[in-house]
Amino acid sequence: MKFSRQLAVSSLAVIVLAACSSDPRTRREAKDDFNYLEAPALESWSMPDGATPQYYPNYQIPKGDYQGEVGRDVDIRPPQQVLELIPGARVERQGSQVTLWLLQEQEMDKVWSTIQEMMTKQNIKAVKQSDTEIETDWVSWKSADEDTEIGSRYRITRTEANNRYGFTTELIDWKEGNQVKPVTRTNEERYNTLLTNLITARYDTNLREDAARRASELVKTIPVSMGTDRSGLPVIIARTSYDVLWQRAPKLLPQMGFTVLTRNQSQGTITATYASPNDEFWNSVGLKPIDLKSGDYTFLLGDLGNRTSINVTDDKGKPVEENLLRSLEPVLAAVGQL
Repeated sequence: MKFSRQLAVSSLAVIVLAACSSDPRTRREAKDDFNYLEAPALESWSMPDGATPQYYPNYQIPKGDYQGEVGRDVDIRPPQQVLELIPGARVERQGSQVTLWLLQEQEMDKVWSTIQEMMTKQNIKAVKQSDTEIETDWVSWKSADEDTEIGSRYRITRTEANNRYGFTTELIDWKEGNQVKPVTRTNEERYNTLLTNLITARYDTNLREDAARRASELVKTIPVSMGTDRSGLPVIIARTSYDVLWQRAPKLLPQMGFTVLTRNQSQGTITATYASPNDEFWNSVGLKPIDLKSGDYTFLLGDLGNRTSINVTDDKGKPVEENLLRSLEPVLAAVGQL
């Protein structure tokens, strides 16, 4: 399975860096020179005879055997962050491992099912699997800031401690192209986080889909009437929330003779082409055909809390006449009852 590691907000900085160069390596390393690598070794300070040394700890460099990359081997990419998409989850890092803790066992059951669902949908095979542990086969990642295709294997472990329930993601094998290599600490942390984000993103998607489905089931019918907006202009008022109407609009409009072309949820716009339905439709809703010309129209949905306003503009962006809007209201009310 091929993945793009540019995940949502966490990869914005990576995208910015990628625009600076077409060479994957230069996207990962600093642009300045590396003359500091040629600096002479530090020497012990020699005090003049009779001088009394005074030491200030403010700038004292701690002693220790520090391991890390230098020069061109330093990876300047910003660290990946775990997307906080599971409500109430707390992230804990132990070395390069990532653990997500949840408060309830039932929620962990859902997350564990989500992990298995995500693996199935992304075609990630399991080498070993039990009720508390999954060891994956190779997962492939393709990225513009890597020299070659990356492969990684993971161990995902279900954990319980101190009345908390969570799962741990641990990278256990690494390869670049077809060559198995030791993984650097930076890559281990980065690609552990990427797999964790795949899980949290899948969980968040499931939550949203379930919420939309439950909301739609609660509102089998949508009462519709004429009203006015905040400016006093006539609009159609649907007595249901914006999210519910947005989910149902693609099913309601085609029943009225509209073919949906584009949708923009953040702007609340739906563009559609109208062609009058046949006589069978008008007989079924008990209404006379409306005097609306064939052509393109835009439906403007406004969020009014527990209600939603609906206005309609023509292909030139002008609101349709009030009498046409009023003629649409009983049609929308009729299909909203179906």
